[in-house]
Amino acid sequence: MKRLEWYNEPDKWEIINGSSLSMFVTPKTDFWRKTHYGFTVDDGPFCYLKVGGEFEANVKITGDYTSRFDQMGLMIRKDEKSWIKTGVEFVNNRIHLSAVVTLKMSDWSVVELNENPKSVWMKVVRIADSIKISYSLNNEEFTMLRLAYFPENTPVKVGLMAASPDGDGFQALFENFEIIHLPDSERKKWLKDNVES
Repeated sequence: MKRLEWYNEPDKWEIINGSSLSMFVTPKTDFWRKTHYGFTVDDGPFCYLKVGGEFEANVKITGDYTSRFDQMGLMIRKDEKSWIKTGVEFVNNRIHLSAVVTLKMSDWSVVELNENPKSVWMKVVRIADSIKISYSLNNEEFTMLRLAYFPENTPVKVGLMAASPDGDGFQALFENFEIIHLPDSERKKWLKDNVES
């Protein structure tokens, strides 16, 4: 966690036990580009590492959500026009699993949960030109939320994002964040399982 860098560093944050990040999310912040709403915002807090190649990133997220669109999770970012954010988004007092893919313009896919769990585990896997996004409510069984295109052969920033577009901020806790570089054997296995018929 010591090597993490900030984009839009919040006023209040701390590293806990060397492996967890706690932050108070900056009020009235978001990440979005144009689609449907007509505006571009890029001012949410994002704590990241620079990563090349193919990898898996994991984190456990817990938030004291209070306002519509309070959100937190993982982000993969090439630049301000090419990024993915995924995790929890709080809508109508319900926890939703959310993924926003931005390639010049943002889109949004969302799934409402039947319960409001205390925590959610998020996983993203980058292989070739794809990002596979999965979630779990117990850190054992993972469900795919989305498979998205993302430009390959380019270094990215990978890390922890949060935002509070309509609210006055909230307390967010990220635990056990890790990035695992995938060996060539794992890439071949993934391609075999997901591409070949």
